[in-house]
Amino acid sequence: MRKAALSLSVATAAVCLLATGASAQTTIKADTWLSTANVMNATILPWWAKAVEEATQGRVKVTMSYPPNPNPATFFDRVTDDISDVMWSFHGYNPGRFVLTQIVEIPGLDADAHEATVAYQRIFEKYLAQADEHKGIKVLTVFSHGPGLLHTRTPVTNMEQMKGLKVRNGGGVGGEVSNLLGFVAVPAPASKVYEIVSQGVADGTLMPIESKEGFKLKEVAPYSLVYPGGFYYGSFWIGMNKGKFDKLSKADQAAVDKVSGQALAEITGQGWKKADDDGLAAAKAAGNTITVASAGFAKELHDKLAGFEKDWVERASKKGVNAREALDALRAEVQKIKKK
Repeated sequence: MRKAALSLSVATAAVCLLATGASAQTTIKADTWLSTANVMNATILPWWAKAVEEATQGRVKVTMSYPPNPNPATFFDRVTDDISDVMWSFHGYNPGRFVLTQIVEIPGLDADAHEATVAYQRIFEKYLAQADEHKGIKVLTVFSHGPGLLHTRTPVTNMEQMKGLKVRNGGGVGGEVSNLLGFVAVPAPASKVYEIVSQGVADGTLMPIESKEGFKLKEVAPYSLVYPGGFYYGSFWIGMNKGKFDKLSKADQAAVDKVSGQALAEITGQGWKKADDDGLAAAKAAGNTITVASAGFAKELHDKLAGFEKDWVERASKKGVNAREALDALRAEVQKIKKK
């Protein structure tokens, strides 16, 4: 009887320990999109998942999956509606919801993806986060791809050749740039760009050079036009359900914060910079033609795009943010990073 009771006590204790261990571990589901080869899925999210697990000593585990609805326009709501714990997407896929995040997208920033991303995260923390445009989401980091180029099926080297071009419009400032340049808009997410350009539904697209390899544009849009400083940049977010984050212990919240924010921006910026380098190499290897706008052409483009900055400052100022100061600070931050 005594041996049986002892065995029962040991078994009960073991079950209790197992139960305690199981409840102590929190699983965070990070949903993603695009191909497995995309830099976010191949490098950046796996880095963050590993960093979170190590920082929390295994108490928080991050898994990655692809949602059944891969439409990135739904991703913000998936997180706030408790469907996904963590997601990332492009701010421009939710028109009208974000104004302040367009700060990094304004033409002419003259930064690579790493410089733009690190500077953007710093300015976001200092000036923009307080406006809470991401209500319901714990922003893990914001980031930008590199400067946008015009990739087309046929050469474009002057304003005359731009008339009537059907250009894929992904939203955000890139979409506004398309409108200002008089392009015929072909709305489509990045995942559809190869299809619509290859079929001639669109004559081209505004995207960073990484898309030459990442979206195989080297095959269907062999001509690229560089506007010095960038036609536009792309503002993205990586975010976590606020309720899920709040349920973590204070120690685990601090651990997640430590590997997010600036730390995650650094890794993300490096990843997108490498993707641009790889895209440029792929374009050259494929015999693509990359043309930098002449001084006269660049001046014409600048004159058409100049009004967006003033418009953004006015709209952003209504959010209770010193928009002019924030934009100047972003540009100064980029230059500071360049000098390092």
